[in-house]
Amino acid sequence: MGIIGYLISLIIVGLVIGGLGRLIVPGPNPIGLVGTIGIGLAGSIVGAIIGSIIGLGALSIVPELAVSAGLVYTIGKSNRRQLTR
Repeated sequence: MGIIGYLISLIIVGLVIGGLGRLIVPGPNPIGLVGTIGIGLAGSIVGAIIGSIIGLGALSIVPELAVSAGLVYTIGKSNRRQLTR
């Protein structure tokens, strides 16, 4: 799998984890597709690191989703404030 395949898989993982993170947080989330992918990538990287430190193995998806949901909440909250001003 070349670099193009690797980048495509990163985008897909970011979109899935970011989308699940958006589903966890209730209410409207004014974050676009690129933001969702970015949040998903950040959440999956940080969550995987936390999961490997703790030793969760395949269950490292739990901290990945928790980090993604936290980022969605934080970024969505700041975007909502900017929209209401």
